[in-house]
Amino acid sequence: MWSRAPVVVPVIETPRLTLREWRGGDLDAFAAFSADAATARFVGGVCSREEAWRRMAAYAGHWTLRGYGLWAIEEKASGAFIGYSGLWFPEGWPEVELGWSLVKSAWGRGYATEAARRARGWAYDALGVRTLISLIDKENYASWAVADRLGATYESTFAMRGASLGVYRHPSPERLRAAEGDRSKE
Repeated sequence: MWSRAPVVVPVIETPRLTLREWRGGDLDAFAAFSADAATARFVGGVCSREEAWRRMAAYAGHWTLRGYGLWAIEEKASGAFIGYSGLWFPEGWPEVELGWSLVKSAWGRGYATEAARRARGWAYDALGVRTLISLIDKENYASWAVADRLGATYESTFAMRGASLGVYRHPSPERLRAAEGDRSKE
């Protein structure tokens, strides 16, 4: 018999998005995402529906093991699953990563930046995290742009599973507050 209470994944929102727990009903959309070479290229590669289920289960289980994780992103206007964003720190990672990835129909609308900014704010405010990184493939230009919009800066390279990933350091909560204060004076 299990004696541990179930993990409650916080629901956080932006004006256009809901970041929520993973649900069994996300599998069809996530399997399609995982089967598409364009969307899966930088996040583990194309995989079968069964492997997509295992990845989804790992994302959901990360919350139990770490107390934080990746949220499924739901577009408020349509109620559709459009991707994921949040914190990722599996065994072998150098630090807690802020990650994001979207279905093709959600590209170019600012959703990745919006979701990642909100997830980062939650990490800083709710968890007391002082720093985050994003690991980005050298050919993932769209994610470079998101990292730049979030104020992250290239710091170094991290070799993982035969790939060379750029380590992008996000501004600390203090730097973000200072930057917001400077903008309010304009």
